[in-house]
Amino acid sequence: MMLYPAMTKLSSYIPNRYMLVNVVARRARQISEAAESSGEPLREKPVTLAINEVADGKLDSRGMNLTIAEGDADQQRTPQE
Repeated sequence: MMLYPAMTKLSSYIPNRYMLVNVVARRARQISEAAESSGEPLREKPVTLAINEVADGKLDSRGMNLTIAEGDADQQRTPQE
């Protein structure tokens, strides 16, 4: 089974796989929130749209804020027992 876009093409824009996942997830979240606020239906899933933006060279890690906000960090922590 061939995956499109190929990982080699994606890694030419974002060389680190973990950063790629982070960038795509954040962009997909932005796409989803924008579609929800405008009431516009999406033609594809937000993750697919974000991956295609990376493959087309429209998106790379330089323009993304990859820091975790304080509120987000609290949600990601597991409770201590």
